[in-house]
Amino acid sequence: MVKNGRIRQSLAFWCLNATEWQWDIHRVCRTAKELGCRSVELSPFEAWPVVREYGLENAIALNGMPDPVFARGLNNRSHHEEIFARTREVIDQCADFGVPNVIAFTGFKWRDASDRESGEIPAAEGAANTTKGLKELAAYAAPKGVTVCLEHLNTRDDSHPMKGHPGYQGDDIDYCAEIVRRAESANVKLLFDIYHVAIMNGDVIRRLRKYRDLIGHIHTAGVPGRGELGAQEIYYPAVMQTLVEIGYQGYVGQEFIPTRDPAEGLAEAVALCDV
Repeated sequence: MVKNGRIRQSLAFWCLNATEWQWDIHRVCRTAKELGCRSVELSPFEAWPVVREYGLENAIALNGMPDPVFARGLNNRSHHEEIFARTREVIDQCADFGVPNVIAFTGFKWRDASDRESGEIPAAEGAANTTKGLKELAAYAAPKGVTVCLEHLNTRDDSHPMKGHPGYQGDDIDYCAEIVRRAESANVKLLFDIYHVAIMNGDVIRRLRKYRDLIGHIHTAGVPGRGELGAQEIYYPAVMQTLVEIGYQGYVGQEFIPTRDPAEGLAEAVALCDV
């Protein structure tokens, strides 16, 4: 159970549902309540009323793009029309349900996201396109009280489709942070995924301090492997203490892929992050 409560914790639905464990939304919500977490995030829209019925918040939503949601992103102008339409619909839903954040992605670096032979989008061009797209989405999201969070992902791990994303253009946290800064909007923030940052850049605590004003959401997982937070290389209590020290007020989503009984791993993770 949460005892200190200085870190607002959230359970990521997909990790518990779209894996071998196949927990339904009721089981995820019950577990969140039992552990003292205040949110269940990244669930499908039809599950949002259930989350609300349990008295829980929904910290962040996906952008409505078809799977893989991170493949076709804002770095490619040819995807903007579809992304804008789908994300605006999600933003409207977020406004209705009080969901504060929606995720955005740079997308894969290839001109055709499904064809590596199509040529690469230069990093500068990708950054400019993503910045433009974030500004467009922020203009729609701001009056509705919703923030668009750009997610950084790692490209090194190719062992599993959800442990790493080879080809994703926003695989450098500094690159993504600069894009967020250029968007020049209080309604554009950085989704700082500790797992992905540790794999691609390292120096997690220093970067948390550096980008303290840009961070809108946090995700966790163990390195390597994206498993539980116990027997792995990141010392999460120190990372969480840093979040307290920098005055972070957002949510920390537990987004690891369980390798054993999820209830045990979640209890361990919540305790480690409850500093």
